[in-house]
Amino acid sequence: MNIVQPSAPPLSPELIARFRNIVGDKYAVTDAAEIAPYLTEERDLFHGRSPLVLRPGSTAEVSAICKLAAESGIALVPQGGNTGLVGGQTPHNGEVVVSMRRMDKIRDIDTASNTMTCEAGVVLQVAQQRAAAVDRLFPLSLGAEGSCTIGGNLSTNAGGTTALAYGVAREMALGLEVVLADGRILNGLSKLKKDNTGYDLRNLFIGAEGTLGIITAATLKLFPKPRAVETAFVGLESPAQALKLLSISQNEAAGTLTSFELLSDIAVDFSVRHGIDVRDPLAAKHPWYVLMELSSPRDDARATLESILAQGLDEAIVDDAVIAANLSQRAAFWKLRDEMSAAQKPEGGSIKHDISVPV
Repeated sequence: MNIVQPSAPPLSPELIARFRNIVGDKYAVTDAAEIAPYLTEERDLFHGRSPLVLRPGSTAEVSAICKLAAESGIALVPQGGNTGLVGGQTPHNGEVVVSMRRMDKIRDIDTASNTMTCEAGVVLQVAQQRAAAVDRLFPLSLGAEGSCTIGGNLSTNAGGTTALAYGVAREMALGLEVVLADGRILNGLSKLKKDNTGYDLRNLFIGAEGTLGIITAATLKLFPKPRAVETAFVGLESPAQALKLLSISQNEAAGTLTSFELLSDIAVDFSVRHGIDVRDPLAAKHPWYVLMELSSPRDDARATLESILAQGLDEAIVDDAVIAANLSQRAAFWKLRDEMSAAQKPEGGSIKHDISVPV
């Protein structure tokens, strides 16, 4: 059975003018050519339509937009960096797009409480860099970090490659500022590590994809910056062998094992075939690979990683492995991983999913 989605009601010139007055002429986009980039996504599989893209520059403007939309019965679709691959940020039925990219200020960095308060449009990579500048780590990391935004990361509860050690986006946020559908502002930008008061409203909005309100800012957790980071690319026979290696790694490295990515041979082949300056770090092909990383506050990560791999080789779990010799080689390992989504596009159709299963 085909389900026909209702179209959004047409916007009158008068209503467009009222929205325009909120954000200013420059930031109310009605030209079809200028709207076009907001209607499609990376894989060009979803094509939306919208009469209006609003680009607010403050929480007050987002509040006014939501209030007017609620009063007028106008549907909104919030959008961050537009890096999603499943169409959640696409105005499928003619909704008004609320792009959060202009709200890109970092309001506060507090090294005493190890927190950073960012607006929703801050690009993830910028947040990482600003944390590093004060000798801290914001650990959320994913392939689209150069263009995805903090608001989108939280709205989709992004996982990323460090979830093993630091958890997903939900675990990295202490507080949120959210504009509700009727325009009310929920100010919950708490820095408290211990807060046992009342309802946990924050977690209603994280992962809700903008359906309950628009995240406009967040207080994020920062962590000590690692003194030593070591990365290895490992070839092995099966996921079962990878699980054995994971067990050894967790026992040996304890909390310093920050990433452990299981990669199939076909995914690696696609990255090598279609990525720019991407190559397989190992001389021979393997059915499965593991990209693993240790991040330690001490200078013992290299010895620990070597010990893990030596044990894996002794127990015939690891078939081959290479440890990154420098920062550029480490970056090359991660580039192979980060290119995997884009490398699938020229191969034809692919199904995007984010499935969690027990170890």
